[in-house]
Formats: sequence, C-alpha cells, structure tokens
Amino acid sequence: MDHVAILKSGPLDKILSGEKTIESRWLVHKSAPFGKVNGGDVLYLKRTGGKVEARVTVHGVKQFENLTLEVARTIIKRYGPSIKLNNTNFRQWWNPKKKYCCLIFLKNVERLAPFDIDKTGFGNMAAWLVLPRGIGAIAQKP
Repeated sequence: MDHVAILKSGPLDKILSGEKTIESRWLVHKSAPFGKVNGGDVLYLKRTGGKVEARVTVHGVKQFENLTLEVARTIIKRYGPSIKLNNTNFRQWWNPKKKYCCLIFLKNVERLAPFDIDKTGFGNMAAWLVLPRGIGAIAQKP
C-alpha cells in the first residue's frame, strides 16, 4: 500500500539527510498510520505547504497503545536518537491525551522531482494519507 506523510521542514530534511530513520506519530485516537502501515509499504514524503519530495520504503513498524508518560519516556529512551526526539525536547510535544504511538522504520530514501497531490477527500488537516489505489490516483504533474 502507498501512503503520504506530511512533515514539517525540520523532520523531512533530517530524513532526507539520513539523520532520522524512524518517523513517529503520537496520536490521541487510533487513526492513520496506526494499524494502516506495514513493512514493505511505500511512503511518500510531502513538505507541509509544499510538494511531495521523496519516497521511502517502510522497513518495519512498532505500535504502542495505552501510552502513559512513563511508557512514552521508555520509547524515547530506546528509539529517540533515530526519531530525533529526546528528553530535552520531550515536553515540547508530549500531550497526556496521546494514547497511541506508531514508529515507522524507514529505508531506501529516494529524492523525487517534486510534485503536487490532490488531498481532496482526505480532510484539510490530514497529516497522513492512506492510498489504497497508489500515488498515481492523487498525483499531479510537477
């Protein structure tokens, strides 16, 4: 299955440079990518307010439910260097309402000629798109 992850410039640039090898999504509800992404899937990376710039392969996925502050700290302690999160910036993004975590392990980062996508039907604020028909269904020419 294909997916589009919409990322801020900092995290996207770290994935493109190879510094960040795990994309993490911390969720209030069991929503995509939780339960939707699997090893072998293709993930397209789109810059917030910009275009799709890269394609990566999902190497593996780890999911956590019923998060507590202590469980979240344990995840950061183990995977933080690859996520590019640590206890220093933990308080900047932690929200006790977030009860789900999805870690997406990335490999084979490939830059693409930037192209637009049509997010119609996914919601204006969607930050993760699941594309059962592939990227071609929503891709627009560069």
